[in-house]
Amino acid sequence: MSSFPLPDSAEPVIQYVASCELPTPWGEFVMHGFEEEGGREHVALTLGDVSDGQPVLARLHSECLTGDALFSLRCDCGFQLEAAMEAICKEGRGALLYLRQEGRGIGLINKIRAYKLQDGGADTVEANERLGFPADMRDFRIARHMLEHLGIGSVRVMTNNPRKLATLAAAGIDVAERVPLQVGRNPYNDRYLDTKAAKLGHMLSK
Repeated sequence: MSSFPLPDSAEPVIQYVASCELPTPWGEFVMHGFEEEGGREHVALTLGDVSDGQPVLARLHSECLTGDALFSLRCDCGFQLEAAMEAICKEGRGALLYLRQEGRGIGLINKIRAYKLQDGGADTVEANERLGFPADMRDFRIARHMLEHLGIGSVRVMTNNPRKLATLAAAGIDVAERVPLQVGRNPYNDRYLDTKAAKLGHMLSK
């Protein structure tokens, strides 16, 4: 099964809007706002000098309302978001791109439909496919434009998904290193994480 198929749509158009300070429990970031043609809004958080030409510790995080904001235990997204922000602050330099690609790109309402199918026994991949979607339909080309604006030429990506590295490279993003980010396993997301490993190739340990 192929994850992250390269999109055949036109190159996304994204425009920088504004930046501001964003204090968090882990440190003080600068938040940069971007607007994509069509209305989707994305943000990047940066800490330290990320435009000095050296590879930047980065997390390309796709939106997960349930995990990031509502503290769901069904996934590891919220745990990864917090761990990535903490890791960037400990390093003193890095970037987090928060991409509005809910539910691996299928949207919030379809994600709820997928959750309903999972409640009935389907795994995450089966649920997406029963709804007529691929396992993952995110487009990371928008991230390349955001990184270019920030002056970031190369990234050390916090991810457990080796397929994502190839997808980022195909989108024109220079990946210098994969940095594991394994947090948040619990009884509610055991099957979810096992499916990520078995069907999507994620490098996860029990």
